[in-house]
Amino acid sequence: MTSTSGPADNPTKDRWSSGVTPYAEMGYYDADYEPKDTDILAAFRITPQPGIDAIEAAAAVAGESSTATWTVVWTDRLTDYQHYQAKAYRVEPVPGVEGQYIARIAYDLDLFEEGSIANLSSSIIGNVFGFKALKALRLEDMRIPTQYVKTFQGPPHGIVMEREMLDKFGRPLLGATVKPKLGLSAKNYGRVVYEALRGGLDFTKDDENINSQPFMRWRDRFVYATEAVNKAQAATGELKAHYMNVTAGTMEDMYERAEFAKELGALIIMMDLTIGYTAMTSMSKWARANGMILHLHRAGHGTYTRQKNHGVSFRVIAKWCRLLGVDHIHAGTVVGKLEGDPAMVKGYYDTLRKNFIKEDPETGIYFDQDWASMPAVMPVASGGIHAGQMHQLLHYFGEDVVLQFGGGTIGHPMGIAAGATANRVAVEAMIQARNEGREFYEEGPDILAKAAKGCPELDAALEIWKDITFNYESTDTPDFLVTPTVG
Repeated sequence: MTSTSGPADNPTKDRWSSGVTPYAEMGYYDADYEPKDTDILAAFRITPQPGIDAIEAAAAVAGESSTATWTVVWTDRLTDYQHYQAKAYRVEPVPGVEGQYIARIAYDLDLFEEGSIANLSSSIIGNVFGFKALKALRLEDMRIPTQYVKTFQGPPHGIVMEREMLDKFGRPLLGATVKPKLGLSAKNYGRVVYEALRGGLDFTKDDENINSQPFMRWRDRFVYATEAVNKAQAATGELKAHYMNVTAGTMEDMYERAEFAKELGALIIMMDLTIGYTAMTSMSKWARANGMILHLHRAGHGTYTRQKNHGVSFRVIAKWCRLLGVDHIHAGTVVGKLEGDPAMVKGYYDTLRKNFIKEDPETGIYFDQDWASMPAVMPVASGGIHAGQMHQLLHYFGEDVVLQFGGGTIGHPMGIAAGATANRVAVEAMIQARNEGREFYEEGPDILAKAAKGCPELDAALEIWKDITFNYESTDTPDFLVTPTVG
């Protein structure tokens, strides 16, 4: 990409003449290309440097994420090079944004190893994000064809099977992250687990950065957490669980921790996104083979998913994680303390839960996606949520979601168990109102206030957190908005 002019302005050079040929002329842009059903499709947000033609920039992304390099190579003659070339086939300006374009690129299925997110991601995002000729680049979405979907195992269990395993139906599942997440001894950690589960939650969990530190080694935490789960089950008559974080520095350590959790009778293990796609796939296979629900914390994702002009959209991460196989993944709260535009979060949840998703620019979905009956992933809403938002949470997410109240349980003025009770009463009151056909979203505050009259724990929660909101402008929003109908 040494030229600052478009491909149409350059004299056509024979492809096999030595030297530098524009990517578009080498065949990496084809406006007449009709994507095959088997092609993997990607939508990139491209911001070229000043003077760089958008079509040439898109062709360069297609080239460098498939077969091209910066100059002519004679070894192309040893391959069916046109078959292996990715092709930018559609380049459009982003509405209302100067200098940004959405480029759709098609990749032949033969370019990718079966069942490997490591290979897929190395190909699609491996090199192109460092291009000097691009000011910024973002992978917005991908279409994974059925033929490639079927090379992955998907979630070890999925939403339907998880509900059957837990015998919990008809409402969101409730959880809490133990706080403070660092510094507690194993015994005190177990006390938090017990109180939260006894009070009415279904789950408690380790957080992303509690692994095996000097103040609490992993084996001690697992033992005390399991004791707490067993005591809470005996006290309530309900099935309970604690997510044991098996994240570690090596796969050998992770397998050791997972095996010990299984020996203790744990139902759920968890891992962090930071371990990488290969390690995550290996843990998914282990979880399926050993009958364990697998929870994924998306630790670190915001370093590359949050900014609108550069990085990788979380909807792509959600697709990759559904393919490699997780049962849970944190996917945004809208009303909580973490980034989450309502339309974008809806797109994430649809990607995780639905079997077929239609292209929908209003929620950031660029392609139809058929999951070919691959089990659905349970989204997790966590980060700054509390009982007073229950009507909003049910409105945005429905019932197939895990609502995790960390501070919203453990910060309750009457104690941890009271915080759990407040959450449980709030969700059951809202589900009852929904099932009765009430407009629960609009009537939510009144429904909660009525329920609180018979529940001092909920009353206290509503009082202490009534004014707590996190209303900041989202950085990642749709490019396409609904046009109001006149008349």
